[in-house]
Amino acid sequence: MALGHRLELRQGQGLVITPQLQQAIKLLQLSNLELDAFVEAELERNPLLQRDDGPAETERTVEDIAERTPENLGLDAVSDSAASQQMDAAPDDVSPGERATGDGADPAAEQAGGQIDWSRTGGGGSFEGDGQYEEALTRAPTLVEHLTEQLAVAGLSPAQNVVAGVLIDAVDDAGYLRADVEEVADRLGCDLAFVEAVLGVLQGFEPAGVMARDVRECLALQLKDVNRYDPCIAALLDNLDLLARRDMNALRKACGVDDEDLREMVAEIRALTPRPGAAFHADPPQTLTPDVHVRETPGGLWHVELNTDTLPKVLVDQRYHARVSKGARTDQEKTFVADSFATANWLVKSLDQRAKTILKVSSEIVRQQDGFLAYGVEHLRPLNLKTVADAIGMHESTVSRVTSNKYIATPRGVFELKYFFTSAIQATEGGEAHSAASVRHKIKALVEAERSEADVHSDDRIVEILKEAGVDIARRTVAKYREALRIPSSVERRRLIKETA
Repeated sequence: MALGHRLELRQGQGLVITPQLQQAIKLLQLSNLELDAFVEAELERNPLLQRDDGPAETERTVEDIAERTPENLGLDAVSDSAASQQMDAAPDDVSPGERATGDGADPAAEQAGGQIDWSRTGGGGSFEGDGQYEEALTRAPTLVEHLTEQLAVAGLSPAQNVVAGVLIDAVDDAGYLRADVEEVADRLGCDLAFVEAVLGVLQGFEPAGVMARDVRECLALQLKDVNRYDPCIAALLDNLDLLARRDMNALRKACGVDDEDLREMVAEIRALTPRPGAAFHADPPQTLTPDVHVRETPGGLWHVELNTDTLPKVLVDQRYHARVSKGARTDQEKTFVADSFATANWLVKSLDQRAKTILKVSSEIVRQQDGFLAYGVEHLRPLNLKTVADAIGMHESTVSRVTSNKYIATPRGVFELKYFFTSAIQATEGGEAHSAASVRHKIKALVEAERSEADVHSDDRIVEILKEAGVDIARRTVAKYREALRIPSSVERRRLIKETA
């Protein structure tokens, strides 16, 4: 058999994902903070990008950007029209007759045939009063700072202040002392009794129970602070394991009290704080900024619009591009300017496409879950990614990326978009399926309505009640939902009601 070389021409289909398409897909799943950081990095790399709300730089030359090599740009110069065509997207305009939701677009712009550039939308809140409460937030002192302020007015000697400073530095966020007293005494070269005395002073600081070495000591310090520490309650603190097991008979014997006194003592223990330092946080509170707003219109429809405050506002500096294009001398400078211009155009279009995609997905979710918005969680419908994807003509993976780390502000609160996707539980007589979230809400409502031992429902009884309401559910599913809601078993709930009666 002879061997030889020959040329063959074959045709085949394949999906080619360009670097810019990969970046465009990545933009969909970025959160607000991640997107802002990405755009900020692009503004640093690309001289042709400019913030829409900032003044343009007027005195820049070709030499300024020639120092920034194409490698620093970090993106290949690819046709942005190709990337735009490969991205999953539904038609830009949505007819009001197709859904009972508004898309927040400008009708005049739609009639004129123009496209709305959401990435360049002006600032300003969508609703009056938004953002005002964030400005009023101030940083609260940390637990260490709070204890140090009290130490400054405690009137201790310099040597005691040194020991106190070491002990305060060893306090964790919950308010417990995480340093061994003997080790501190050995390290500082002082007597153990001296360190114990300083610790006793610190344990008198606010909040009550701080600087304790374990839970028992923490609770004892709080009881001493209100003058309620006696031998009986001390015995109760020595037997916290019995209290955790709810072994009341053994507790009565250990404390030497009757049922009524034991109930009062247990109530006092439960009123204490096992984490006295939890009220102090080292980090300032973080506010959750929604990506989409939903509000009800006078006609009873739901209006959906993007929160423009979360959208980066960038544009391509056309004047500067014209200047540097004429002034470019070398091939490297010309290539870099062309690459920068293509990347800048791609970013602006990608931000615009990202905003439109988020709006389409959010509008369809609102259309599907209008019952939840109007009547509450009991009317939350079963919903999956495929249902939304088929309705708006997108792929399921695109819907999944859009709903990741995105939040929607509704009249019932702020929710992650993934909250509205719940599994279905079949109805008993072939009716409309029930959402798993609404079933969990029903179980929680049944337990919260229990007022006496006779009212406590077992898992089997809950199954019967739900089936009477048209929910076909198994006992193991009820037990799983109950445990997810951190609801004790019926035996523990009866015991708890009996103790508090």
